[in-house]
Amino acid sequence: MRNQNQSRKYVIGGMVLLVSVIYLFRLFYIQVIDQSYKLSSNNNSRLRQVEFAARGMIFDRYGKVLVFNEAVFDLLVLPQQVKNFDTLDLCGMLKVDPAELRESLKKAREYSRYRQSPVVRNVSPEQIAALQEKLYKFPGFSIQTRTQRKYPEPIAPHVLGYVGEVNASDMTDNPYYQMGDYIGKSGLESEYEEILRGRKGIHFMLVDVHNRVQGNFDNGRYDTIPEPGRKLTTTIDAGLQQYGEQLLAHKRGSIVAIEPATGEILALISSPGYDPNELVGRVRGQNFERLMNDSLNPLFNRATMSRYSPGSIFKIIQALIALQLGVLDEFYSVDCNKGIIGCHNHPNAHGLREGIRYSCNPYFYTVFRRIILQGKSTSNFRDSEMGLSTWTPMAKNFGLGQVLPVDIPGVKPGLIPDVAYYDKIYGKGRWAFSTIYSNSIGQGEVETVPIQIANLAAIIANRGHYFVPHFIKAIEGIDTIPRKYTRQIGTGIDSRYFDIIADGMAEVVYEPGGTGSRARVPGVVVCGKTGTVQNSQGEDHSGFFAFAPKERPRIAIVAYVENSGAGGTWAAIIASLMIEKYMNGSVTQLDKEKTILEYQQY
Repeated sequence: MRNQNQSRKYVIGGMVLLVSVIYLFRLFYIQVIDQSYKLSSNNNSRLRQVEFAARGMIFDRYGKVLVFNEAVFDLLVLPQQVKNFDTLDLCGMLKVDPAELRESLKKAREYSRYRQSPVVRNVSPEQIAALQEKLYKFPGFSIQTRTQRKYPEPIAPHVLGYVGEVNASDMTDNPYYQMGDYIGKSGLESEYEEILRGRKGIHFMLVDVHNRVQGNFDNGRYDTIPEPGRKLTTTIDAGLQQYGEQLLAHKRGSIVAIEPATGEILALISSPGYDPNELVGRVRGQNFERLMNDSLNPLFNRATMSRYSPGSIFKIIQALIALQLGVLDEFYSVDCNKGIIGCHNHPNAHGLREGIRYSCNPYFYTVFRRIILQGKSTSNFRDSEMGLSTWTPMAKNFGLGQVLPVDIPGVKPGLIPDVAYYDKIYGKGRWAFSTIYSNSIGQGEVETVPIQIANLAAIIANRGHYFVPHFIKAIEGIDTIPRKYTRQIGTGIDSRYFDIIADGMAEVVYEPGGTGSRARVPGVVVCGKTGTVQNSQGEDHSGFFAFAPKERPRIAIVAYVENSGAGGTWAAIIASLMIEKYMNGSVTQLDKEKTILEYQQY
């Protein structure tokens, strides 16, 4: 029995000794090795401040600044440390409503009692100076410096986009972001967010019982330095962009100009627009709400989102597909028979070039019928289905009916109908060419967005290929832009056929009976095509696309003016002025310019 008790004594003693060793080792680890507990013990005397990185500046193709940063101040709160304070005194210094401050404090507590949150944004330097002297009266509050976007010229809002405070979804999607951070919400700011934002830094400071900063915590041992965002050089020509916005002022429409040889977007205008400076600072929220509720929809990017019937512009694609399939040659002639389909009063089209010059509806009705009805089946329904199955992918090869991967969000695909589309509407085997013939002249079910039509102009300028339209020209510290923007994309159409089309488009502008004579530019051969877009809710839209010069083209362009009538009226003049501005650096057609500037829709 004695031996048994003695054994128990050794076991218990051993266990006590083991536990003591574990505790001693743990205390040693906590106090000597692991510094996190030291940091935790200093929480009441340590202030953790985020140091925001300056976002990367944005430039136009010639190095002109489009977006830069300016310093601003925010008032932060750490809810755990907040004690009773004079709300009216604080609100008086910052010129904020007490109810607004109380709501911000409530949101901060709901977010976290132990992490800092912004409660007052964009405090002026004068207000900050006054607050610094009294900050000891407001425990839990601190001041943070950051930068906000500034736009030296109020241009290109739909391209540049805007920056806004992160929401719950942003923080869920990416743990990098915390409450109070900012993120690109649209345009290039969104597309290149990770490049532009840089990386935040953290700075720890010692504070006294009155929350006054006494110096760096532990000599800055735990601080991290913010890394500024990279600079972006865009393809935009700021002068051309600004001029285009002037031409479209007080009108509803869009302009897209592309350099055909590279796919670089020279200008992208959507009107009505807005001053990007309106979505910066303390007034951002109320301005955003006003713009959202504006009946003119200035936040909507018509250049990449408006879905129009392409109108007569689409006749160019019908001609190229028919030439490639061998169902049309350049000398094919058609009488302008208005009994087939309505048309304007013009001579008969003797050959494809004249068909394009006169924009003859019966001509291209016949061309489309030749594509769809090739006699491969004795059934008219089956023959139409087989013809459309050939036509649809060939039309899509022009970048239509799909989202062009342009480097801003929200680009729409338009529509190129296929067999499944008509089967769903009418039932399989219950539709034929007579059902879909309106597509022959760019009406019917075909829909395109302006940037696709500008790209079509670039395709013809390049005689059969294109580069995905894009805004990025250079990124600081990176040698090349993404491969998808430098890869040549073919259309599957022989290049020899494009010379015929270019001839016809030149005749549109320069030959008698051409529908685009208003697009002429002194000293430059312009190749263009009008497109009057039918509109069920008012007057038709005016559309015109072109490239110039005919040989070695430097610019491809589309212009739309909504509810303004025929394509050769307003859109052709705008395209002419934009081409001259880009090619020559100035405009000599002052009468045209005056006409456009004086035409206002609202």
